[in-house]
Amino acid sequence: MNCPEKPPDVNSSNLQDIYNYLKNDEINRIVKKYNTRYLYWSEFKYKQIPEFITHEQLWTLIKISRKLNAERIKISDVPGFEFNYNLTPYIQEKLHEFDLNLGGTLEGQGIIPKEDHNRYLINSIMEEAIASSQLEGASTTRKEAKKMLRQERGPRNRSEQMILNNYKTIKKLSLIRNDKLTIDLILDIHKSMTENTLDDFSQEGKFRDSDDIYVVDITTGEIAHTPLNYTYIDQVMNDFCEFANQDNNNEFIHPIIKATILHFLIGYIHPFVDGNGRTARAIFYWYLLSKNYWLIENMSISRMIKDSPAQYSKAYLYTEFDENDLTYFVNYQFKTMYNAFTSLKEYIAKKIKEKSQLYDFKRIEGINERQAYILKWLSEDPKMTLTIKEIETRLSIVYQTARTDVIKLEDMGLLKRNKTDRKKFVFYRSEDFDKILKQLII
Repeated sequence: MNCPEKPPDVNSSNLQDIYNYLKNDEINRIVKKYNTRYLYWSEFKYKQIPEFITHEQLWTLIKISRKLNAERIKISDVPGFEFNYNLTPYIQEKLHEFDLNLGGTLEGQGIIPKEDHNRYLINSIMEEAIASSQLEGASTTRKEAKKMLRQERGPRNRSEQMILNNYKTIKKLSLIRNDKLTIDLILDIHKSMTENTLDDFSQEGKFRDSDDIYVVDITTGEIAHTPLNYTYIDQVMNDFCEFANQDNNNEFIHPIIKATILHFLIGYIHPFVDGNGRTARAIFYWYLLSKNYWLIENMSISRMIKDSPAQYSKAYLYTEFDENDLTYFVNYQFKTMYNAFTSLKEYIAKKIKEKSQLYDFKRIEGINERQAYILKWLSEDPKMTLTIKEIETRLSIVYQTARTDVIKLEDMGLLKRNKTDRKKFVFYRSEDFDKILKQLII
């Protein structure tokens, strides 16, 4: 990612001349237009504008308008921790949509079939764990990572360890959703996320104690962000917890905006040697779960971020370079949340359609819906192998139920088994699978 150009300083020497432009209706429309779209300077400077005003002058008017309407937040007395954001029409629209769809009760939403909720939840947590780890450098395929998690086999390398850590941590967030955010809780999340994945294992669950860390533009080698001096980390992180826990009283901040700010701050502070991104996204999930946005647990934000990593980085830098204006980061986060919500709905629609395609398998006498799923998987992928543990995870059932189901299919001649090196049985299609299945369905 190329480091973005910093916006020009607002020149106070000619403010009177610039204010005179506000009497022009065309200029007012342009200011409103670019405040609604909330373009950053490097995007705005190429837009066509009236010849009687320069981009720098018009940018000054845009900045003045933004400042006049901004919400302001002071996180800490440490310099650099005063922020602002604007409630643009886009942000307000998305907040309304999220409030309608991400909270409430399972029965009231109608988005996820109640009987399938646990199965969809496990899949979503897997997707988030894999994507979040891949964002931080984990190199393994989604298919192989899911197989590891479903079979509950041990990780074979650092990448798989990252994914397993992420998966376990995200599952744990629901259990601590009612806890207050404390330094110990943050360190525990970080330790859980980074166990056996850092170059220096002593840094697990520990704030960094040096400043030899920078965020660098990989194209130019230029330092894009210098994190907070480590001597201030304890103070700022205590302030961070206080901000997360306060009830806002007369200074209400919408929970989804607040969760987004918490996400941003971990990256901005960079309190850890490594694992800041994974920890930031975990705290984002934790906070929204604590505010009863239950559906967020079923959405993979990281998978959307992974599709646009440059925009993710730019959202951080735009905020820092433009006077700590968080609107850029909030805009980006809301776009990823909307995309994740849309993706979830598409996934559920696909699974409901797949369920309707079980008809032929469910016609077999003595076959239940779970066994119908197993037969469908093996029909679609003749080389598939399954363990009882994997079936248990895929169908969100207990081990004994999974074992009973698969042994019944084996007794019918549809499956065969082999013992692995780890003394576990793997099941696969028998040689007569198609022949027996055809006879049973007819």
